[in-house]
Amino acid sequence: MVVRGSGVNEQTQCAHYHADCDVVAVKFKCCDTFYACIHCHEELADHSPVVWGRDERETHAIFCGKCHKTLSIAEYVGCGNSCPRCGAAFNPGCAHHYHLYFEL
Repeated sequence: MVVRGSGVNEQTQCAHYHADCDVVAVKFKCCDTFYACIHCHEELADHSPVVWGRDERETHAIFCGKCHKTLSIAEYVGCGNSCPRCGAAFNPGCAHHYHLYFEL
């Protein structure tokens, strides 16, 4: 899986978010491309982001940087801040940014 971003590594950490638990990349609906974060999209894409609709919650738009598996939006939002595939901890602060990616 290719994840775009500023200084992104194989665990999807980037120049903006690089704590041990910053291991989630999001596929942007507008360009069907995974980015490490909204800031990476803003810096590298030539367009504005488009959020995923409520009716698209089963779309696999989340990529775990630890196990390299995808999750549906519904799985991610309901996962309790850990990957349901491998158990890796996700940054709980990401929940404050859901509105940037998903219609709530």
